Amino acid sequence: MSHYQYHVFFCLNQRAPGERQSCNSCGADQLWAYAKDRVKALGLNGDGKVRINKAGCLERCEEGPVIVVYPEETWYTYIDKDDIDEIINEHLVHGRIVERLLIPAQSTAN
Repeated sequence: MSHYQYHVFFCLNQRAPGERQSCNSCGADQLWAYAKDRVKALGLNGDGKVRINKAGCLERCEEGPVIVVYPEETWYTYIDKDDIDEIINEHLVHGRIVERLLIPAQSTAN
């Protein structure tokens, strides 16, 4: 059994200028902080609940920015706070996949 109901990893990879796209160049760090604060404000954080974590490169930056939610290994892309709110409300609160933000498992863009 997992220590958390959901463990969410935000790719915060930052590549050098001129290299391929990276998640952090798309504002991932600000939206990671937003998600962390939002989950806490909703009382969803803590043991047995939700954990929001930073991650290094998840090798899917060209589809990103990206997050992955465990234990289901659900991959999402997002653009803004509205997308993060939708993932939190639908997936983390209600257990429903947000189809419009889903990144297919078989994708190998990097």
